[in-house]
Formats: sequence, C-alpha cells, structure tokens
Amino acid sequence: MTRDRRSASPPAGAAPRDRSAVAVTRRLVLPGGVLVLAGVVVAYVAAVDPNQAGNYPTCPFLSLTGRQCPGCGSLRTIHALAHGEVREALGLNLFAMVMLPVLAFFWGRWTVARALDRPSRTKAGDPRLIWGLLGAVMLFWLVRNLPFGAFLSA
Repeated sequence: MTRDRRSASPPAGAAPRDRSAVAVTRRLVLPGGVLVLAGVVVAYVAAVDPNQAGNYPTCPFLSLTGRQCPGCGSLRTIHALAHGEVREALGLNLFAMVMLPVLAFFWGRWTVARALDRPSRTKAGDPRLIWGLLGAVMLFWLVRNLPFGAFLSA
C-alpha cells in the first residue's frame, strides 16, 4: 500500500508548510523589497547621469592610483542599460554585464525557495566557486589596467 505524497503528513518534529496566499505573500516580502529597491536604484541612476561630473563621488581607488577598480564604470553601465544602450554598457564594464544575469539567477532562486517555503542556503557555497569568482575579479582588475587590456577600461 502506497501513500499519496500530497496527503502525507510532515515528518515528526517538522511544522506543516502554510501554502495559503497570505503566507506566500509574507514570505515574498523580502525578495520583493529587494526587487523594488533595485528598481529604485536603477531609476535613480537612469535619471541622474553618472557621465556628468559632480553627480556621484569619484572612485577612491581611481582617485588615489589613477587605475580603474573592477567596479569602475558600473554606474555608467547601469545608466546605459536603463536607456537601452547595451553595446555601450558592454564597453563600460564587461564584468558587471556578465554578473547581472548571475545576480538575477540567485535572486530568482531565493524567491522561488521563499515562495515554496523551502530553506534558503545558509552557506556561501562551494569554496572553489568563491575562490574562482575572486580570481575572476582580480584577473579583470589586473587586465583592464594593462596596455593590452585597454578595451576593458571604461
């Protein structure tokens, strides 16, 4: 005799999952808030042009060294994307453009986990991936400041 999974009770000691619309809405407040905040930031950067001097502070690393950090050009990249200029955005900060879909993926995974009341990851992830990401950032930082990597400079 097999039991229907939908009618099975939760394991001993586990609280039953509340799948009501109110419970799902409550669980989605934080991911929704992050999405709204990101939208507000993009709208602000779209409205206040980072290409004009004085609208945003200068990168401290750029000010001190004259070299670009991995984030240099990110505001201008967001501004260009908000205005539909993808080619310009790619030229300003390629690494930021590559990371945007990655961030969207992790936000989506978090949102789905919250909606289904599944546990979100509490660990950062596989150390190899973290070290790989750090290595990619450092490599991008180095190459964009070398003469042959000028195409990566903003």
